[in-house]
Amino acid sequence: MARFSRLRTLTTIVEGGLIPILYHGDPDLVMRAVDGCVSGGSRVFEFTNRGDGALRTFESVLERCRERHPDLVVGVGSIGDPHTAAAFLSAGADFVVSPLWNEELARLCNSFKIAHVPGCGSVTEIAAAESAGCELVKLFPAGGLGGPGFIRAVRGPRPWTSIVPTGGVAPEEENVKEWIRAGAACLGIGSKLCDPKALQHGDDPALARRVADVLRWIREARGEGWSL
Repeated sequence: MARFSRLRTLTTIVEGGLIPILYHGDPDLVMRAVDGCVSGGSRVFEFTNRGDGALRTFESVLERCRERHPDLVVGVGSIGDPHTAAAFLSAGADFVVSPLWNEELARLCNSFKIAHVPGCGSVTEIAAAESAGCELVKLFPAGGLGGPGFIRAVRGPRPWTSIVPTGGVAPEEENVKEWIRAGAACLGIGSKLCDPKALQHGDDPALARRVADVLRWIREARGEGWSL
């Protein structure tokens, strides 16, 4: 089961403002990415359910995370249905991220008080997700759905909406700050941040520096008066 309550998980995600995302079939490489992200200051990590044996890899990674990084919130992404979600929840995922809106999936996570971040591409889907108890919604693919302007437009009439853009967010100062200033609650960044090929070539220290930079840019964009 999940190590942390839904409230603590959501608070940790939003306070930091960054969800590093990675899929790789080698648990050793994934753990190197985890170590690099933690060294850079991240308290959250998302493992993507994408390849054969992903559940076994996740279980191995999560076991090591709980030993080496007991305060790290570890979730799973690319979950599209409740059956797959149930397997990862049984393995101990702290949160579940989906590329789409699925009411049954949301209901399952809500019944176990697990943070669920569904992928939404319209105000109608966002409203449905929020009505189902989702505190955060994922804008995906963020780069193809209007970018930061989409978030500004949605939060005009719906200032309570907390959006996590993913897919189209770059670990670059101008891009990070543009998303945050538009009103993004948190940023999901995948291979542009955690590049498996770079990690295979010993990019671990550089990953830690990139994560630290992104977290700093988020704090700067939020300003001194920012609060949950």
